[in-house]
Amino acid sequence: MKDAFGLPQSLLVLGGTSEIALATARRLIGRRTRTVWLAGRPSPGLEEAAEGLRALGADVRTVAFDALDPESHETVLGKVFAEGDIDMVLLAFGVLGDQARDEREPASAVRVAQTNYTGAVSAGLVAARALQTQGHGSLVFLSSVAGERARRSNFIYGSSKAGLDAFAQGLGDALHGTGVHVMVVRPGFVRSRMTAGLEEPPLATTPDAVATAVELGLRRRSETVWVPGALRLTMSALRHTPRAVFRRLPI
Repeated sequence: MKDAFGLPQSLLVLGGTSEIALATARRLIGRRTRTVWLAGRPSPGLEEAAEGLRALGADVRTVAFDALDPESHETVLGKVFAEGDIDMVLLAFGVLGDQARDEREPASAVRVAQTNYTGAVSAGLVAARALQTQGHGSLVFLSSVAGERARRSNFIYGSSKAGLDAFAQGLGDALHGTGVHVMVVRPGFVRSRMTAGLEEPPLATTPDAVATAVELGLRRRSETVWVPGALRLTMSALRHTPRAVFRRLPI
């Protein structure tokens, strides 16, 4: 169960090799979390991530999970919840894609959409139902500021995150009053393997900074978290910028 400050004792990460997710797990283990499930495609990287968290004193288990196989989600996640209550589910899987290639190859664009949106809808609904059944828990979605307004430079990725964000907000409304807390985290550009080699924009952040924001959001039972917080005003301005002006911006 969570402590008085809303921090979990048990954590399920969907996307077990995500740098943001692992930074969050390390931070929570340093507070109260003792049991961690890392769900992802079986790989040396997943096992290495588990070993790193075990070294911090947590009981860490891995489970095979594929965002692109929604038919398996109910069975896979059901086995995890059958082992005991889960205080927090962190949905952290996603792909950035390659905008130029994805425009040329629609199948590649579909894969981005299926991973970031369709897979998240499936896993999110399965996790939400399990949390609702046990009567408590937090469901945290890693969204992105890219979903606030689609940009020419990454509108395929941005549109998939826009769908995820809208879904997560609606799910939070649907679960209000059930004991399940839904939180949407909207980071800006995060320095990570996913963004390696890309030009870094202003207000770039780090996985550790996102993890800190997640912890604070849990303590406050926030519904939306921006990382860094200044992006909330920036994106509000961009969202309301006239389209003719928006098209000329170097973004």
